[in-house]
Amino acid sequence: MTDETPAATGPEPTAPGIGTRTLVFALVREDGAVDAGELYAVAEALGMTDQQVRLCIKRLVAEGRFTHEGRGRKARLHATADATGAIAPDVEYVRHAYRQDRGLAPWDGTWHLFAFAIPETARQARDALRDTLVHLGAAPLQGGLYVSANAIGDVVDAHARHLDVRSSLTRLTSRDLRVGDEDAPDRLAALLWPLRQIANRHEALAALATDRLARLSGPERPTDTELLTYAIELATAFTTAMAPDPLLPPELLPRPWPGSRARALAAACWEALAERDDRAPGRPRLFRLYDDALAPSSPAAPPS
Repeated sequence: MTDETPAATGPEPTAPGIGTRTLVFALVREDGAVDAGELYAVAEALGMTDQQVRLCIKRLVAEGRFTHEGRGRKARLHATADATGAIAPDVEYVRHAYRQDRGLAPWDGTWHLFAFAIPETARQARDALRDTLVHLGAAPLQGGLYVSANAIGDVVDAHARHLDVRSSLTRLTSRDLRVGDEDAPDRLAALLWPLRQIANRHEALAALATDRLARLSGPERPTDTELLTYAIELATAFTTAMAPDPLLPPELLPRPWPGSRARALAAACWEALAERDDRAPGRPRLFRLYDDALAPSSPAAPPS
């Protein structure tokens, strides 16, 4: 999404902490297999020990998530179910972010509000509904009252129905929101959401993508292990930046907003990785998932 080829400068950026379990899931291929030699090589590149990998494999097999055949680096793991892992993208959510970046999802000025009063006897359902709202990017206004700038009502409704608390949920929309004496939409956004922390995560993603893109654009061809390591680092940093991002409309964000730049650099980095990864039949499922998430999407849809 950018023709820019940035140069690597300063200290080497690093991805957020990557656990061995996450690494195993990230290396699952389209056929559900994980090559142990590949796993140990990438783990070493990420600073993990062989002992950490062996213990992780043992736990995953004991949990029934994988079967195991062979020994050492010649072994193969086979996922017993979908083992996408924690760094797979939410395709609809990511596409909505890129639509916003391209100016294809303008804000209509509507605030979406959700109120609920669920008794202590249904505490688990109450907590689950609250977690759903926060996950969808809503911010608390006061006890049991949340607001979002995105039209997430149908998704929240579906979760409330699933939790059997639909009768306790009230939905409304307003173009006139005031918190205390503040009613300017951009200042309300800065008051209700932790924009500085969100921006910091995107800046870290941008720094990592800039560095890895420079390496991928250099004269030396990265090894297969390096390509896989870059992909997993990028996916981890992307998830760390995107997971807590409420995807506020650009009209509510400071300019320039680092999220747009970070996502553009991440997309360019994935494109560069795809161009240099010539092992398509045996490449990890993670590559296809990001291919799908970054593919252009024409219909407008709120994040879910």
